[in-house]
Amino acid sequence: MAYAFTIPNLSCGHCVRAITEAVKAADPAGEVKADPATRQVEVNSTLPREAVAAVLAEAGYAPA
Repeated sequence: MAYAFTIPNLSCGHCVRAITEAVKAADPAGEVKADPATRQVEVNSTLPREAVAAVLAEAGYAPA
């Protein structure tokens, strides 16, 4: 499933790497597309949306 999130504190490449690593740790087959300019993240994952949101929050990038 593809999920879109707005991440208020997504601002740079480091943030993108941290988010990608967190998602991959929870779902190795997960894919992340992130755009710091718009603060938008798209996650393709087999995990439920709530689980992906929790992973993002645990990594310090809670969705708005």
